Amino acid sequence: MQNKSELRQIYLTKQKSLSELERKEKSQQIAEQFFTNFPLENVKNLHVFLSIEKNGEVETKFIYERIWRDFPQIHTFVPRLFGEHLEHLEFTANTELNINSWGISEPLANDLVDEKLFDAVIVPLLCFDEKGHRVGYGKGYYDRFLAKCRTDCVKIGVNFFPPVENFFELNEFDVKLDACLTPNSVWKF
Repeated sequence: MQNKSELRQIYLTKQKSLSELERKEKSQQIAEQFFTNFPLENVKNLHVFLSIEKNGEVETKFIYERIWRDFPQIHTFVPRLFGEHLEHLEFTANTELNINSWGISEPLANDLVDEKLFDAVIVPLLCFDEKGHRVGYGKGYYDRFLAKCRTDCVKIGVNFFPPVENFFELNEFDVKLDACLTPNSVWKF
């Protein structure tokens, strides 16, 4: 069994090793998996993260830009760091962004919304297992956030790589995903 710290290092390195073209192509494939496998008729409010380019994360713009274009009835929201927690703000094509000290783009506005508003959340992660447990960056922001979401909110991870076969240690604060999308597969838990 590998521990989360080891997995973080391994998968952050793997993520960063992808070329810009590979990252773009795989991110587009993940977006296609999202639109093909998740019916959006019951989604009014979608929470999505803004990718951290220096970490080589899945580029979520292929999801939210298509939402804006093809599903204008769906409102999109993104997080902003606030102390040990995430705040949530509406995100549109006209939203002004600022880069925080971690290098993450965040909205400048202050019109915060409650976690209970979201019907689905696109969740960042470094790796996951076949049961829907994820390894993030280790600060617990998303676990604290997801624990406050409605029970019917669909939590969808996005990742470039297939699941980890060697299980990792879990703790009582870990929040399980409902699904995880990779370029070639959809995992539902």
